[in-house]
Amino acid sequence: MEYTRKNEGVCSRSTKVIIEDGIVKDVEIVGGCNGNIKGLIALVKGMNAQEAVERMQGITCGFKSTSCPDQLALAIKEAIAQ
Repeated sequence: MEYTRKNEGVCSRSTKVIIEDGIVKDVEIVGGCNGNIKGLIALVKGMNAQEAVERMQGITCGFKSTSCPDQLALAIKEAIAQ
């Protein structure tokens, strides 16, 4: 399943996730801090989707109430719900 979400409250603009059999197969994040985004994607590829959500949901960035990991968790959560 492929799902794209428009990000809110962060530097990155959108997050696309591909989930197969409950596993995060691929992620594409447009915008944001290049190195951090690459690291984040490398860490979640191959991870159980629900575990990824549990680990990243609620992470904040500086003064913001969200972060790129939090936005990725929301995209995965919404993808699972569909």
